Amino acid sequence: MAAAVVSAVERPFNAPRVPRDYQICVRCVMDTSDSKIVFDAEGVCDHCRTFDAKIKPSWNPKPEPGPEFLKLVDQIKARGQDKDFDCIIGMSGGIDSSYLTYYAKERLGLRPLVFHVDAGWNSQEAVNNIEQLVDKLGLDLYTEVINWEEMRDIQLSFFKAGVPHIDTPQDHAFFATMYRFAEQYDVKYILTGANLSTECIRNPIEWMYYQSDSIQLRDIHRQFGSRPLTSFPTTSILRHKVFLPYVRGIRVIRPLNYITYNKQDAIKLLVERFGWQPYPQKHFESRFTRFYESYWLPQKFGYDTRRVQFSSLILTEQMTRDEALERLTQLPYCESTITQDFEYIATKLGISVAELQSYMDAPNKTYRDYKSQELLYSLGAFAMRALGLEVGGKR
Repeated sequence: MAAAVVSAVERPFNAPRVPRDYQICVRCVMDTSDSKIVFDAEGVCDHCRTFDAKIKPSWNPKPEPGPEFLKLVDQIKARGQDKDFDCIIGMSGGIDSSYLTYYAKERLGLRPLVFHVDAGWNSQEAVNNIEQLVDKLGLDLYTEVINWEEMRDIQLSFFKAGVPHIDTPQDHAFFATMYRFAEQYDVKYILTGANLSTECIRNPIEWMYYQSDSIQLRDIHRQFGSRPLTSFPTTSILRHKVFLPYVRGIRVIRPLNYITYNKQDAIKLLVERFGWQPYPQKHFESRFTRFYESYWLPQKFGYDTRRVQFSSLILTEQMTRDEALERLTQLPYCESTITQDFEYIATKLGISVAELQSYMDAPNKTYRDYKSQELLYSLGAFAMRALGLEVGGKR
């Protein structure tokens, strides 16, 4: 297989803004917008090679879960026998968490508590999707509302910091709140929609730094925030990777890794059974995330998260490379509505459109410009993979 030759048509609008010859993988659609990407002599990237060597051999999903996973399901049921629910599912209203909620209740016979964190950015479609599933499945919904003034202040801090990962405060609050609830109410099992079928390639760390790094979150807020974070929920890598699982016995389970999970089939089922409303792109259930992934990242930094999403689907045979390349020729945002979206984000944050634009125009920064626990994450990931406790591509 020859190395990729890039035509003017194939080269994307958001080609990397780094002094490096442009190259795109001949198998997936990851390219040199990932500054650390490596290509072999055949033009295949290290994301693909990692999938072949590290993920595919140990990941063998089947239409029905195997006996080992069903044994775990029985343990979950037994542990929660005398309780109102036997596990919790973090639900955003997106495709993965929505399908997981259906699957856990209808196919596995579990009694999950649907757990939702409202950070102030839910789209109306997300609200409707959550309500439809909860009502039609007969489940209970628990919603935790994050203090808006604190959320607003810390999100503005990230804009001012000039980093790519401005969605960190929202994600951090989601995970921290769910872990805190599980610990407080002695819930031993958290089910999550994270899966290898649609997420076998991870976002490069320079695109999306670790959301759980509380050191960086606090450092950015200390430098750019204007009010104390008195109620904003925080967690840490040691807390949720060591203390909670090994001291408190709280396990995070990814059921979609044990079954054949096809994104389009899941959407079809949810639409037909629940009147579920699809989104134009993964993660667009949040209006902030929609702005962040479709505009902030590609326009300011040249990072297009669709490359990661499409490449994952290519490797799991849910999308062709030609289809992905065709879709990448289209802008990631809607040209007819981006002005309204821009105004909405500014108004919601209590700033002018001009101020928001000034953050777009300011010098770009990275996670390396602020305090972090990157070394700890790197050592932890190495140890987890060495022990066979985690699989997945590089960040």
